[in-house]
Amino acid sequence: MEPLLEIRNVAKSFGNVVSLHDISTTVHAGQVTCVLGDNGAGKSTLIKILSGVHQPDHGQLLIDGNPVTLGTPRAALDAGIATVYQDLAMVPLMAIWRNFFLGSEPTKGWGPFRRFDRKLAKEVTRQELLDMGIDIRDPDQPVGTLSGGERQSVAIARAVHFGARLLILDEPTSALGVKQAGVVLRYIVQARDRGLGVIFITHNPHHAYPVGDRFLLLNRGRSLGDFAKSEIPLAELTRLMAGGAELEQLAHELERGGGAEKVGREMREESQTFN
Repeated sequence: MEPLLEIRNVAKSFGNVVSLHDISTTVHAGQVTCVLGDNGAGKSTLIKILSGVHQPDHGQLLIDGNPVTLGTPRAALDAGIATVYQDLAMVPLMAIWRNFFLGSEPTKGWGPFRRFDRKLAKEVTRQELLDMGIDIRDPDQPVGTLSGGERQSVAIARAVHFGARLLILDEPTSALGVKQAGVVLRYIVQARDRGLGVIFITHNPHHAYPVGDRFLLLNRGRSLGDFAKSEIPLAELTRLMAGGAELEQLAHELERGGGAEKVGREMREESQTFN
């Protein structure tokens, strides 16, 4: 089956700093591709390329098998790519339904009598949230009164409503507790089950593995591997993320330095727990 999105040998540099080096992966409709890596791995640069903020220095992006150039964020939106950033682009003191349609308000009437259709906005907001399995008590309540997980879910439902085929989620669980992270993961599954392709950006393999179908691991702009779920167990995914080989090398260096035998031994034992 043709992937919804194919990233083919994409690279990006800023001056002498290589942010991405020949990165490739695919995203299929109805599947979740997880992009994992620590700070500085290149995740943010990849997001900005896919959302039309940056242009790759070389490589290709293909949608439905056709090469595309996402020259602006509007071009990415027109191609069906919606990005939900960590800050969610919401106004905390505005009602949920106002945030849902912020910048794309439905109107009624014509000419100088055209006005915001508040009734329609409230009805659509409530129905779209229910379709995602989100039962909001009152769409008139300020979005700032929602929990972090609920705000993420509103942002996801908004992207789906406005025609997203591919949903990019930028670290949606990073600032959440266990319960709220679980809420967001459930809505990621809801989006996947509705036939969307999802790119889930995270540094937490324990959040990625339950919902992911494919895993791209980044380290300092380079790919550590692109795996289907059947090709990599959670323990190996965690080991690669934790840098087991680097911990082992550091342990030996500390021991050679003298006076750090205990620290080196502890570091080596920690690295072995991931092997």
